[in-house]
Amino acid sequence: MPRLYLIRHGKPAAVWGGDDDDPGLDAIGQAQATDARDWLLALPASERPTKVVSSPLRRCRETAAPTAEALGVAIEIDERVGEIPTPAALSLEARGPWLRKAFAGTWAEIEGELDYDAWRREIAASLVLRGNTAVFSHYVATNAVVSQLLGDPKVLAFRPDHASVTILETDGTALGLIAMGREAATGVL
Repeated sequence: MPRLYLIRHGKPAAVWGGDDDDPGLDAIGQAQATDARDWLLALPASERPTKVVSSPLRRCRETAAPTAEALGVAIEIDERVGEIPTPAALSLEARGPWLRKAFAGTWAEIEGELDYDAWRREIAASLVLRGNTAVFSHYVATNAVVSQLLGDPKVLAFRPDHASVTILETDGTALGLIAMGREAATGVL
């Protein structure tokens, strides 16, 4: 069955919810992007990704770039694997506290104008027909997919580290979890 590699972006130069709403990678993050590429290229040919998909945000695109270059493919941008949409009325400063509150609850309890339980189902569904693909995404989006596959209503199913790889498979109609990625030793940041 085709494999999907859901990779959290490398360490960004600024934290989410800070002054920069679209930071790139810092030096550690750039090294993590290279390590992710090397891990993916070391896979057996039958499991190696042939496509690279990324969230539109800079930290994901920069993490995806070494893999796309090595495979000789363009990065496909897909907003569905992007960062969790925050309520429109929130300021940049209010995003961090809003997200911390969301982490403490379930998908159905997240406050905002969006149905976040439906959002997580849409992310998982978007991955079903991809084939062998490396998908560069975010902490919350990775949790959305994993919690959906585990049937866990909590927002935090696990704590994927920067550039960790969660392995999925698809038969073209359903998505299955093979292995969760490496977990962070500390919190989200």
